[in-house]
Amino acid sequence: MFLFRRNGPRVAVAEARGRTSGDQPDAVLLDVREKPEWTTGHAPGAVHLPLTKLVAGATLPAQAQGRPLVVICRSGHRSQQAAKLLAERGAQAVDVEGGMNAWAAAGHPVVDERGNSGRIA
Repeated sequence: MFLFRRNGPRVAVAEARGRTSGDQPDAVLLDVREKPEWTTGHAPGAVHLPLTKLVAGATLPAQAQGRPLVVICRSGHRSQQAAKLLAERGAQAVDVEGGMNAWAAAGHPVVDERGNSGRIA
């Protein structure tokens, strides 16, 4: 179930994980944090595209094109902006309430760029 706010639909961390993990996820987890944040720690299986590049007109990575998107950042602010921008471009996008901070606090896995245990920076 979506929680609606003035900036668009949001999902809780549990729903985000459910929709983007497993053998056949129904959505792609799109991380819009900057590269140093991403390399320090991100959700396994997430796809990376910084908000700055998205705003500059970058296209979605191939594995995210044409798929529903669950957008995440560190706290939820940038992901709201990204989800709104993506929706304006015709994508089906929601953002994760609380971002990676909430993801990690819920005990969900976080990995670094090498696949080792990561942290949220």
